[in-house]
Amino acid sequence: MTTAQDAGTEAELKALAEQAGRDLEDSSALEILQWAVDTFGKEFCVTSSMEDAVVAHLASRVLKGVDVVFLDTGYHFEETIGTRDAVAAVMDVNVITLTPRQTVAEQDARYGPKLHDRDPDLCCRLRKVQPLEEGLKGYRAWATGLRRDESPTRANTPVVGWDDKRRKVKVSPIARWTQDDVDAYVAEHGVLTNPLLTDGYASVGCAPCTRRVLEGEDARAGRWAGRGKTECGLHG
Repeated sequence: MTTAQDAGTEAELKALAEQAGRDLEDSSALEILQWAVDTFGKEFCVTSSMEDAVVAHLASRVLKGVDVVFLDTGYHFEETIGTRDAVAAVMDVNVITLTPRQTVAEQDARYGPKLHDRDPDLCCRLRKVQPLEEGLKGYRAWATGLRRDESPTRANTPVVGWDDKRRKVKVSPIARWTQDDVDAYVAEHGVLTNPLLTDGYASVGCAPCTRRVLEGEDARAGRWAGRGKTECGLHG
């Protein structure tokens, strides 16, 4: 298999990612992460919303001290920040917190208060997408916790693919997992999870734009409820 060092051009790196997606489709999450670490070394990181620490835990089994990137939007629930702090304290990972260029107060001063209600796409771009793009500059590959069963928009998520927006390899080691698989892994390894997951929230984002889900709704239904928006822009 071609290595990242062999893939000198962007086209070659994209081909490497797409080939890995095919080759690793039936591989375990640990095998997928092992490929990423073997291929990219320290130029690989994990991103986490601190909904749970499953992917961070998996990656730490492959690479001790792996970089775990967290976006502090300024709008998180206290429980989310607490989960981040607990992960940093008890897991063998290096938590890196990214922040937007503007504080919430500075954003309010420029755009008016509660931008998330009036233009959620712009708010997400300012507080999530831009900080992540800047924070990922030192990496050639990044891992996410995306799963195909979460929503129709994520049904075709490859285990390894090409992130066209950021021109990087995107690894989704638990793409084929179900919620039952996640729950089983959490129980077996005692992985930290956000307390809100036991309080009616199926997906945890920024507090102003997240609600509890109703019976029968998919996991993403509590995000930007009542709007046509289903993704913040990080993944689509």
